[in-house]
Amino acid sequence: MLPYLRSHPSAKVSEVAALFGVTERQVIRDLQVLWFSGLPGLQMGDYIEVDMEAVEGEGIISVSNADYLARPLRLRTDEAVALIVALRTLASVPGSFERGAVERAITKLENAAGEAAQQAAAVQVQVDGDAVADVAATVRSALDAKNRLHLSYWVPARDEATERDVDPMRLVVVDGRLYLEGWCHRAESVRLFRLDRVLDVKELDVPAQLPSEARPRDLDGGLFQPSPDDELVTFELTPAGRWVADYYPYETAEELPGGALRLRLRARDRAWVRRLALRLGSTGRVVAPADLSAEVTAAAREALAAYEG
Repeated sequence: MLPYLRSHPSAKVSEVAALFGVTERQVIRDLQVLWFSGLPGLQMGDYIEVDMEAVEGEGIISVSNADYLARPLRLRTDEAVALIVALRTLASVPGSFERGAVERAITKLENAAGEAAQQAAAVQVQVDGDAVADVAATVRSALDAKNRLHLSYWVPARDEATERDVDPMRLVVVDGRLYLEGWCHRAESVRLFRLDRVLDVKELDVPAQLPSEARPRDLDGGLFQPSPDDELVTFELTPAGRWVADYYPYETAEELPGGALRLRLRARDRAWVRRLALRLGSTGRVVAPADLSAEVTAAAREALAAYEG
């Protein structure tokens, strides 16, 4: 759209919408995203400027500071392949979004990428599918209607089912799992809910009301994002237990003799630490804090006693 607007000064919103096959509202929303964006290093007065004013009842568009986008940019091969993989992943996510638009976008990218598109076929992303399809459809419906949800949700840390009302914010895929992110009225905070742990879900005839402090989490660093306020836990890991450093964010790692590793990480939930320690078995142990180490030892003895019984 931007190259067209650069070559057609004072274009009408209605004409642009008709040309690109979208609504006038969508044109305005897209231009609002474009407003004050630009390349790294630019100063405030160098960002793209978009002016929309009404002239005789028609919206007129004027764009400036966008000479470097006078023609459509071309995707690099790796960018095209990454987009194809991402869109194929999206197409496999159950829900009520416009799947036809996704498929059309994939076809256009594959045609543009040519033989390079075959590289995308080598990447297989497994996503929760039929097992959570009904839950995902209900979540998608609530998102579209901006309605509140009621969840019966299993919390593995406490091995219990909980009831909670959630104002949905988005449906995301992390490590092949589908999650609902929303404002949980029980926790009074933004929470992520794994769809395969949702025991039951109902869309309520109540509008979702997200508070001003509700913000989507940045998931680029993974689901587990420790806080400085979380408890600092020290693990000592044998060479076979070093995989913990690859899967969880940590603060410090100290090499020990024989390929062992002393790892310090933040943990919000002691139950999670106990489960990780029991999972490690003889390949790792909690050494600090001392009372947590004692809790892990007691949990291990209790498990062994159950086997002996």
